[in-house]
Amino acid sequence: MQLIPAVDVLGGNVVRLVEGDYQRATVYAPDPVAQAVRWMEGGAMLVHVVDLDAVRDGTTDTDLWARLAAARVRFQVGGGIRDRDSAVAAIAAGAARVVMGTAAVWHPELLSEVVLAVGAERVVAAVDVRVGRAIGAGWRDQGRELGAVVADMVAAGVPRLLVTGIGRDGTMTGPDLELVRRVQAAAPGIAVLGSGGVGSLSDLQALARLGVDGAIVGRALYEGRFTVAEAIAAIA
Repeated sequence: MQLIPAVDVLGGNVVRLVEGDYQRATVYAPDPVAQAVRWMEGGAMLVHVVDLDAVRDGTTDTDLWARLAAARVRFQVGGGIRDRDSAVAAIAAGAARVVMGTAAVWHPELLSEVVLAVGAERVVAAVDVRVGRAIGAGWRDQGRELGAVVADMVAAGVPRLLVTGIGRDGTMTGPDLELVRRVQAAAPGIAVLGSGGVGSLSDLQALARLGVDGAIVGRALYEGRFTVAEAIAAIA
């Protein structure tokens, strides 16, 4: 299992939200590129970057992508990537993978287009779940039934799903392991990234035992619960 530190960007700052609530944002650093470089220097092989401004308004920050690439950060990026052109632009700018959430929930046919345009291994579909429904639009819509959404994503040819229990995100109260199991059962053979709620090394080990491909960790790293190196050692 791969340890993937998160860099969430809002108003140019590195922040963490609680349960996706923009009114409950904590600022941790003023420079997302410098923070991403620090995670890479700490031993991470990939950084998960989310443009929270773009999540809300759909306008992607291509300059951020270029600066990350110039700093030699290997990153997957999400936030506002809702069509083929923006996905292609992100990969062209240097992203290793694009993460598609809103489009994946509501317009899964777009996933097929993006898979064909940039290659399957460069596409991640985000499965953000609240009360059994996969949510889009910055976690502000009513979403669709989880099983139907996952089936559509699998049919689109996406090889990797990013699964987040919204109620756990940013809380450090432990990941939603049952949700991860449910998605794994619905998408056999598809790699799963677990996200939301990790607060301890034992949480990471619990995800590793489920056989997930990677774990995205944010607040626990920023709050010093453990380091990137300690996390990597714990799941080795």
